[in-house]
Amino acid sequence: MKRIKFFDTTLRDGEQSPGCSMNLHEKLEVAAQLVKLNVDVIEAGFAIASAGDLESIQAIAKAVKGRSVASLSRALEKDIDAAWNAVKGAEAPRIHTFLATSPIHMEYKLRMTPEQVIERTANMVAYAKKFCSDIQFSAEDASRSDWGFLVKVFDAAIKSGATVLNVPDTVGYTTPEEMYNLIFFLKNNVPNIDTVDIAVHCHNDLGLAVANSLAAVRAGATQVECTINGIGERAGNAAIEEIVMGMTTRKDYYDVSYQLDTTQLYRSSRLIQSITGVPVAPSKSIVGANAFAHESGIHQHGVMAEKTTYEIMTPESVGIPKNSMVLGKHSGRHAFDDRLSELGYNLDKAEIEAAFARFKTLADKKKIISDFDLEAIVSDEVHSSEDEIKLDSFVINSGNNISSTAIIKLSIKGEIIEKVAIGDGPINAAFTAINKAIGIDVELDDFSLHSVTEGEDALGEAVVKLKKDNATATGRGLSNDIVEASIKAYLNGLNKLL
Repeated sequence: MKRIKFFDTTLRDGEQSPGCSMNLHEKLEVAAQLVKLNVDVIEAGFAIASAGDLESIQAIAKAVKGRSVASLSRALEKDIDAAWNAVKGAEAPRIHTFLATSPIHMEYKLRMTPEQVIERTANMVAYAKKFCSDIQFSAEDASRSDWGFLVKVFDAAIKSGATVLNVPDTVGYTTPEEMYNLIFFLKNNVPNIDTVDIAVHCHNDLGLAVANSLAAVRAGATQVECTINGIGERAGNAAIEEIVMGMTTRKDYYDVSYQLDTTQLYRSSRLIQSITGVPVAPSKSIVGANAFAHESGIHQHGVMAEKTTYEIMTPESVGIPKNSMVLGKHSGRHAFDDRLSELGYNLDKAEIEAAFARFKTLADKKKIISDFDLEAIVSDEVHSSEDEIKLDSFVINSGNNISSTAIIKLSIKGEIIEKVAIGDGPINAAFTAINKAIGIDVELDDFSLHSVTEGEDALGEAVVKLKKDNATATGRGLSNDIVEASIKAYLNGLNKLL
């Protein structure tokens, strides 16, 4: 049975998706979850892109154990130097260098001849090989490249020491049949290709990223590049949860093995949604809210009689939690700790104490605390624990015949500051008062509000996207009071932005 390796690029390609930027603490949290998910390779960033990227890759490389950690680099010595400086502290470092091979990219972007591309490929792979043994070479825009030319480029890469050859569908242009034929052609025409891993990196511009990735696996690819929830540039990347559950559910068809822990898929999805503030659609396969919901009477009857009539996989197989005990205001610390552990959380003592305090406060307002409530509480507490600007108190005066007024009292690095503002509504007034308190005008780029669970006593989660000059940040807040949730989200975003 062929073993498939999962190369996760959530922290590199995924973070390039508009509005999905993460700070260092969040990247480390995602990296820790990717370890739990048991991916084979974590692409931690693009080291040459910025000092912040370099720092975060270095931190992830040192923190991650038992996994390969990669940094992307262009086929340039300075990029490769930066990539090595970023990953050299990893247990298993990988340099991932790329060069475009399609006629349109070579002519208009690179302004290089095919011969120059082959020469650059050979030289830069050999240069990277001086630093570490694990070198991945990607032929950018391979799906629009001449197949015969790809053979020459990949041959040069193997001869120079590449251990992984990546075939990207960079602009999501190809089809499953074309991808199958391309991988099959390369396997049968590139000399010594059986000595390296064949990888694919598929984008979702035409909605075929997962289908193309699975077609490549059928043709002989041994590594798939993907992201949690399929986040990424433009229409996104192939979604890791969809690829692996396709392989799992159709073992009879794909006949492959892997080391990924599918019970961590739901937790991984929720974490990315929480950090980026980008929710998945209810109808999203595998991890969407409706993925295992049955409303049709015929479907409900079938599932009650035999689950496999309408469920080709179980919620448990992807880690969707089921309440094994009821938590309420009389629940103790032990039950709370056990439930968090079952949900996959590994918090330090201070984080557990803060989350338990939030739980007891919520339990006084809600009769039953669901797993979704717990997840929201823990995520909100962890992501706001290091904020320097915190909400002390607020008073809102609002009505349909008066101007909304907000009195906001903030703790800024321990100093209490109180401001008053008038706005077009209670939330606008609150945001204006906050801007006055910090002395900076910040642009609200987007705002959304939704309930975490059902019912009148549901927690409200607010998500904001803030902009200041060229910097953007996503903030989230949680409360039974939607105004308080909105204020907390704004402050969370401000702390990231400032």
